[in-house]
Amino acid sequence: MAQGAVKTPGKRSQAVSAKKQAILSAALEMFSQFGIHGTRLEQVAEQAGVSKTNLLYYYPSKEALYVAVMQQILDIWLAPLKAFRQEFTPLVAIKEYIRLKLEVSRDYPQASRLFCLEMLQGAPLLKAELTGDLKQLVDDKSAIIAQWVASGKLAPVDPQHLIFMIWAATQHYADFAAQVEAVTGKTLQDEAFFQSTLDNVQRMIIEGIRVREFPSP
Repeated sequence: MAQGAVKTPGKRSQAVSAKKQAILSAALEMFSQFGIHGTRLEQVAEQAGVSKTNLLYYYPSKEALYVAVMQQILDIWLAPLKAFRQEFTPLVAIKEYIRLKLEVSRDYPQASRLFCLEMLQGAPLLKAELTGDLKQLVDDKSAIIAQWVASGKLAPVDPQHLIFMIWAATQHYADFAAQVEAVTGKTLQDEAFFQSTLDNVQRMIIEGIRVREFPSP
C-alpha cells in the first residue's frame, strides 16, 4: 500500500506533463497555421484530445497558451547559442553553431515559422523575453566573438551582425520551406540536401570571417 502511494504521484505527474505537452504541440500546430487570432481554443483542444475545460485548467486563456508555446520555442531556438563555447577554436565553434541552427530548422520547422510570425508582428507577447534572456545571451556570445576578433583569430566583423547572418541563413530553410522546395524540389528532410545545405552555408560564412594572410610586398 505504501509502495503504491509512492508511485502514484509520480505517475500522476507524468500524466499531467504528457497532457500539457500534447496541448502545447497541438497549439504549436494550430498557431503556426492560423496565428493567434485565427486559432480557436476548441481547435487546439480537439487536436490535443482533451476537453476545452481541461485545456483551460492548465492554460487559463489563449494568450497564456500562446506565451507558453512561444517560451518553449525560445528554449529550442536558443539552445544552439547556449552551446556556443569559448573553449572551441573560433571557426570550429561557428561551424558547429551553424550546424545546430540548421538542425533546428530541419527538426522544428513549425516552431521556426511561428517565431518568425511573432517577430513580423512586432513580438507583442514576447518582448520581455527578447529584451531579457535573448539579449543577454547574444551579448555574452558577442563578447566571445569580439575577443576572437581582437586577438586576430577572426577577420574584423561585427559580432551581432555575424549572429544575425547565421540566423537568416539557417532559418530561411524553415521559414521559407515552401519556396526552397519549389525551387530545389527538396527539403531538409532529404539527408543529402541537408548536408549540401550545411556545407554551403558553413563555407560561405566561414570564408567571410577567416583571417587572411597576405604575402609581404
